Amino acid sequence: MPPPQGCKQGDPLATVPLLPQSWEWDHEKQAQIRFKILKGHSGAVTSCNFCFDDTKIVSGSYDSTVKIWDIAKTSPIQTFKENHTGPISECCLSPDTKRLITASYDKTLKAWDTETGKMLWSQEQDGLITTCHISYDGKYIVSGSDMENALFICDAEHAKQLASIKEYHRSTINKCRFDPHNQRIATVSSDMSIKFWDIIAQSTTITIEGAHRNAISDCCFSLDGHYLCTAGWDEDIKLWDIRTGEFRSHGPITLEQGHIGIVGCCDVSKDASLVVSGGYDKSIVIWDAQEAYKKLSLKGHGDWVTDIAISSDKKWLVSSSKDCTLRIWDIGSANNIPMVIQAVKKRGSKIAKCEECKKSFLIFQNNEDQIETKCVFCRLTTRTKNVLPVPPALPPDL
Repeated sequence: MPPPQGCKQGDPLATVPLLPQSWEWDHEKQAQIRFKILKGHSGAVTSCNFCFDDTKIVSGSYDSTVKIWDIAKTSPIQTFKENHTGPISECCLSPDTKRLITASYDKTLKAWDTETGKMLWSQEQDGLITTCHISYDGKYIVSGSDMENALFICDAEHAKQLASIKEYHRSTINKCRFDPHNQRIATVSSDMSIKFWDIIAQSTTITIEGAHRNAISDCCFSLDGHYLCTAGWDEDIKLWDIRTGEFRSHGPITLEQGHIGIVGCCDVSKDASLVVSGGYDKSIVIWDAQEAYKKLSLKGHGDWVTDIAISSDKKWLVSSSKDCTLRIWDIGSANNIPMVIQAVKKRGSKIAKCEECKKSFLIFQNNEDQIETKCVFCRLTTRTKNVLPVPPALPPDL
């Protein structure tokens, strides 16, 4: 993926005054979504996420710094700088928030103490480091390099290298993610494939070739590890049933016609009911994952949306952009927005409760004689159980 180069001159957002604790409104009449703009980076913002119980945001930038922002004050409270000499490709916090991991195009992976701001260790790797992630138990760090398309795994405490797999993909690894159970690592690549590396077996257990019709830019797991969400240059977002392997017979759930052009980033809500995505068309799309349709599109960034995250309570989105800013979006009342209500009515829907998982979902009725009693996820799981034998949890390479 060609990296963003920096801010656009004459950024229109720079003329919008933003006072502490103030909100702006989406100017599209039907959207009615409040947002805050976070300014402070001098280069394209490449990475963002919620942290500290969703009261703070961590961001990384092409200006070689990482910042932690206070959401209420819309200002950075800590900046990690001076040690990286190249753009930050990704940053992430350990589960206990005591350690910050940063990956950079200066070919180093670094760990920082979030309380003191001091660097704990630095590890040099071959090639530009394109992505990094820390396991949910805080023990391991995985990273990807563009040199020989390699995957690296090290321990988080001392950066001792545990695995180095060269030519893991046929092209650049764009994203790597631990599953929530710390058993395997999902990677996506410009070679259009998805791979799963088993940490215990130290081998690839699943390979999905041609998962998208073009390069895959991002991936993330649902909190229970059941689904993997991927975003691609083919304009699609896909949900893969990893737990049952249902995708082998019926393919993934595809979310389409939300973006014009490349989809660069994606995230899944804690309860897997929402998917959010950001694209090179400068827009953000909120999707109903249970019925696979577009709920709302948000616009305002002046350039590519490079990363996106949803808060654990689904009330907030944070997005980062090549326009050098971050935005916090208040989506807590999105279901009450006229354009969302009209979209639901147009589809002829009603809300029901899934008889199996007990979660609410929308029913879209094309035939009134056939009324679903289960959400799409439970329907797919039931269909797999009834029609096909459930594959082993960690099947061999496809």
